[in-house]
Amino acid sequence: MSALSAPHFHNEEAAYAFVEARVWPEGPVCPHCGGIDRIGKMGGKSTRIGTYKCYQCRKPFTVKVGTIFESSHVPLRIWLQAMYLVAGSKKGISSNQLHRTLGVTLKTAWFMSHRIREAMRDGGLDLLGTSGGRVEADETYIGQKAGYVREAGERGSQHKMRVVSLVDRDSGKARSFPANSLQRDQVAQIVRANVAKEAKLTTDESRLYAAVGREFAAHDTVLHGAGIYVRGDVTTNTVEGFFSIFKRGMRGIYQHCAEKHLHRYLAEFDFRYSNRVALGFNDADRTDTMLKGIVGKRLTYRQSHIGA
Repeated sequence: MSALSAPHFHNEEAAYAFVEARVWPEGPVCPHCGGIDRIGKMGGKSTRIGTYKCYQCRKPFTVKVGTIFESSHVPLRIWLQAMYLVAGSKKGISSNQLHRTLGVTLKTAWFMSHRIREAMRDGGLDLLGTSGGRVEADETYIGQKAGYVREAGERGSQHKMRVVSLVDRDSGKARSFPANSLQRDQVAQIVRANVAKEAKLTTDESRLYAAVGREFAAHDTVLHGAGIYVRGDVTTNTVEGFFSIFKRGMRGIYQHCAEKHLHRYLAEFDFRYSNRVALGFNDADRTDTMLKGIVGKRLTYRQSHIGA
């Protein structure tokens, strides 16, 4: 039986119950006043599905309030189908494909995709490398910077968007950041804010990491320029493997990414990589994990256009 045949993908009441069980594992919580005691479920034919009333602040609410689903007219069961499809697509799924599969407009599919990426975004509170293992760091280039006009005959990567990624080899988690200036101070700030001091920082010979590398338990490098890619357990092949998945998805599925949206696409690829099959996650597990990230990340259509 297909996983998409589950009741919460086809029945609206089952969809609400499915989301409530994950957002409110201890029971309903009023998003207006935070109350948990005097809450009742509203009934009647004219009452919207999943509506509760808080008798402390006297306001009605559903599980959608304060989440990426708030103010959306798309049925919750369609949202869950979209999240499952995004979670199960290794290199992503385009808005055009969601539009065709789910039967929503292309504009709606595009907006849903960005809201889902917000749910996938990691708060970044946990440091990488706390076990004292290796954290690989590297940078890559993709697409084109907004407003950049490349002159005839110009070479190099000045016109491209730049990304710094960190991969914790022990936990398998990835964390990526737009870094379009790619200055030493900016890269050092990213590494310092996300990697534990007891970690062994592992990079190529780039001078971007030379100074900040001294702040960690070890800083080992491989000399790509000299054709050396592995030296014992010192290699950046793991983070480069992450880049290969990211680039195949961005070029083959999404094809274009505006600079103002790059952080959301990075969050999507980080999420799937950090919750992949090799770490014991299947498509349903990824969807459940994604649902835990929907709270407090409401995104309006205007915000999605300006990249806020």
